[in-house]
Amino acid sequence: MDASIWSNELIELFIVIGNKRANSFWAGKLQPEEELHMDSPLEKRITFITQKYKEGRFRKTPVGYKTKEELNKALCAAVVKQDVLETMTLLFSGADVMCATGDPVYSTPYLLAKKAGQRLQMEFLYHNKFSDFPNYDTGFESGFSQDASHSTFLCEFLYKVSYNAAKLFTDRKLKEDCNKRWCTLESGFLSYYENDKTTTPNGMIDISEVICLVVHKEDSFLNTGAIFTFEIYLLSERVFLFGAETAHSQRKWTWAIAKHFVPFVAECLLKRDYDLIGQLYYKDCHNLDQWRKGWFAIDKSSLHFCLEMENAQEDSIHLRRLQELTISSVIQNGEKIDVLLLVEKGRTLYIHGHTKLDFTVWHTAIEKAARTDGNALQDQQFSKNDVPIIVNSCIAFVTQYGLGSKHIYSKNGDPSHVSELLESFKTDARSVKLRAGTHQLEDVTDVLKCFLSQINDALLTKELYPFWISALDTQNEKERVRKYGTFIQSLPPVNRATLAALIEHLYRVHKCSEINYMNPHNLAMVFSSCLFQTKGHTSEEVNVIEDLIKNYVQLFDINEGQVKQMDTENSFITKWKDTQVSQAGDLLIEVYVERKEPDCSIIIRVSPLTEAEELTNDVLGIKNIIPNKDEIWAAFEVIENGELERPLHYTENVLEQVLHWSSLPEPGSVYLVIKKFLTADAVKLYNEKNAKGNVKAGYLKYKEEPSKLLSGNKFQERYFVLREGNLLLYKDMKSSKPEKVLPLGSLKLYLGVKKKMKPPTNWGLTVYSEKHHWHMCCDGQDTQMEWMTSIFNAQHSDIWPPAGKARKQSITKNPKIGGLPLIPIQQEKNTSKTRGNAEHIKAGKLTFSEQDENDIAEEKKNLKERAYIVAQCLGRKEEKVKNHVKKHRSLICVEDTGADIADLHQSPYKESRTLKKHEHKTNKSNLESDKLPSNVIQELNTVLQKNRALHEET
Repeated sequence: MDASIWSNELIELFIVIGNKRANSFWAGKLQPEEELHMDSPLEKRITFITQKYKEGRFRKTPVGYKTKEELNKALCAAVVKQDVLETMTLLFSGADVMCATGDPVYSTPYLLAKKAGQRLQMEFLYHNKFSDFPNYDTGFESGFSQDASHSTFLCEFLYKVSYNAAKLFTDRKLKEDCNKRWCTLESGFLSYYENDKTTTPNGMIDISEVICLVVHKEDSFLNTGAIFTFEIYLLSERVFLFGAETAHSQRKWTWAIAKHFVPFVAECLLKRDYDLIGQLYYKDCHNLDQWRKGWFAIDKSSLHFCLEMENAQEDSIHLRRLQELTISSVIQNGEKIDVLLLVEKGRTLYIHGHTKLDFTVWHTAIEKAARTDGNALQDQQFSKNDVPIIVNSCIAFVTQYGLGSKHIYSKNGDPSHVSELLESFKTDARSVKLRAGTHQLEDVTDVLKCFLSQINDALLTKELYPFWISALDTQNEKERVRKYGTFIQSLPPVNRATLAALIEHLYRVHKCSEINYMNPHNLAMVFSSCLFQTKGHTSEEVNVIEDLIKNYVQLFDINEGQVKQMDTENSFITKWKDTQVSQAGDLLIEVYVERKEPDCSIIIRVSPLTEAEELTNDVLGIKNIIPNKDEIWAAFEVIENGELERPLHYTENVLEQVLHWSSLPEPGSVYLVIKKFLTADAVKLYNEKNAKGNVKAGYLKYKEEPSKLLSGNKFQERYFVLREGNLLLYKDMKSSKPEKVLPLGSLKLYLGVKKKMKPPTNWGLTVYSEKHHWHMCCDGQDTQMEWMTSIFNAQHSDIWPPAGKARKQSITKNPKIGGLPLIPIQQEKNTSKTRGNAEHIKAGKLTFSEQDENDIAEEKKNLKERAYIVAQCLGRKEEKVKNHVKKHRSLICVEDTGADIADLHQSPYKESRTLKKHEHKTNKSNLESDKLPSNVIQELNTVLQKNRALHEET
């Protein structure tokens, strides 16, 4: 033996303790089946020795010690005695060899042993003074400790790849540059050696610098066989790639590494079968003012996280249910960083990485996890109602454009287009936007049928097939429907939600069967093979699907109000599409002249093709206002309770703007006003400036809403440039690249800034686009008007019709309605019919002479029927619908039922124009809360586009 190492005291120490006594501790819990046999191979011997001495897997638990402080106290008491085995037991169970003794002179256990003259205790403590031992605990699958972060020890041959972060990792590079290295994980450092005999490591990784760890679940292949890889990303932007020979070994190493750098508060993430785990900066609804650190892990299609908050618990986002997943760039501390926005069911989370490299890893992983992953229903991307996006998109498209299409769903689309569209949905359904003109109705219906036919299991499930069919043996319909309901409740949640959405849609289609000829039986003939996934269809399968469609209301607990709403929507969707430019297509709207006051308002008819110039001319004509030669009057849209207003371009469609109001948060606060806009000289001046082709540019105070993220709550000075159809935002005049670009075609420009934004000046501009709300403040009114007219001119090429152009007149007969109660107006047919002469109009009620009582009764009946749909759509109460005379409204829709109903003359009723002002105010206030459903508004806007195209063609 080497005398320089094996001193007399060390030899004596081994003799005193001995193998038997040492094994009473080290193998105190060793089971017979775990014992090492004489013929065990080398690898098993190495594993056993590591588990026994490094991991302490078989140690005997010391009794009576619950905390490390208690172990330290016991160690201080043991070292002054002769029993070295007790000292060894305490030390190798987690006591600190350098713990404080409480004695200022003899401050360590070694000094206490020296004071007591215990030579063997001193020898033992001396040789272990720099060692670090794990506390006893039952660890993860392999048995290593879950306690102190520096306690885990691993050693094994791993494959290591030389990895340049600037280059992508490929299988080819793995095969070319992969080398087998002896690796150890000890005391928070991962070291790799040339082989297991080498004492000096080739390199060392400080695990405390790890910011994310990637685990590749798919194995890669070398010439020697499969390996299971993982990547380590450091704060210094270095990347290391390792590979293990088994999935279990990969999991053991990645768990141990993650255990070292994930703090205790986020330890719950280690229980996940994660593909990626690490630290990110985040902002959420709890604190939007500053970035905080959080710990995140991706497990299949879920993002689990523990945020830096008091009493924070693990939370998660289902990535396939995201409503939004977008990336943007922001400036922070003078440096450009990428930020990822995740929105799920109203929850918003912003995240960014420590470096560009780790952010790219997270962004790629989240995008991949958010996509469709398989052919099963539960593997699809979902909308917020837990229905696959592909199903919702197809249903919405068919509802909007196909309810009135004859034999919908029975016609076939183009196979190549169907296949291409279906593949797009399967790749990333969230990015697919179905648009009329771009996508054909028959292609979309085939995509829906193909999807339902090709998913791994039938929507109604093959397991339940015999139960669905056997239910037909029940002759009593109520009992049969009850059985169907039981089967529906037994479906998986995703199947149940999808079936509910689909049957609702088919029920809606069947309600329009007078137009599309698709009754429940015809629909069942089409969909039975899709929902059961059978080849062809049998009469039994058809009967089941027909029953589901017919009994949709009972099966899914749909109330009467929901059914009426569906009927109302169907009526608008189908009947408006048949409406041309006619009296029956007009709406009645309230317009103000110069200011919003009761005396300044009039009710006027607006057709689907009315433009702002027509509306302005009609109102001025009704009010007998003759503008001066130098004056230009325009229609203004006023929003935000009068704080923002914008002039409508003379070619803008009025009805499109009005219908858009119902989608706003406060539609009652929006109105139209006709007033002076600019002088002819001003228009000439601005046209001359714009005609020169000069680029409009300058500094403005700027603020974006919502200011959730990045720029704080104050207005900041930015340099704006108006060029080539875009509004460009630069940090300053010297910047070469714009921070943001806004296409002019997609924005609306308003004069003014909301008071709650605390604008620094009184001359503001507000820009609304689909994704951005910009608030800009100018130094003076001249600057404000210059910017407004420049943008206005860039959008429309002119501000007002050229001089000498004939003023556009209204195509609507009798645009003025006066003070009559607003009832639906029918085409002026059979005007020769006898009408009752009015005797009185009091409190909005009409009284007719007795001689025309029969005619008027029939007229009332028809008017009530026609008003019913309108009132329902506008959210009015049922009792209001039953009244013949409706109170004043700011928006009423008129439909053409084709009935032979006489119109009501306005001229004889002079009394109607003397209604009391307080009645007018009361009626108007009752109307401001009414709001069209958003889906109906979408349908009406679609009709407007079609009517406009038709009008232009004619």
